Amino acid sequence: MSRSIKKGPFIEQMNKKSEKKVVKTWSRASVIFPSFIGHTVAVYNGRKHVPVYVTENMVGHRLGEFAPTRTYRGHGKSTDRTTVPK
Repeated sequence: MSRSIKKGPFIEQMNKKSEKKVVKTWSRASVIFPSFIGHTVAVYNGRKHVPVYVTENMVGHRLGEFAPTRTYRGHGKSTDRTTVPK
């Protein structure tokens, strides 16, 4: 059984009951199925769970693609960029 199929029963049960809950997952390699559309999946990025709202353009992609693991903060302080060395 692949990892994506594990989330299938949770999503299917929510679709039958017409309820919207956030499903937490640590599996970033899971493939998004068409039944996931309209649901929010909280994907773990190594530090916290990032909520990902699934749209139809995401079908076929992996959950980890939508939860970035690194945060770019720039190449230095803003004061370093404004001063010009002489």
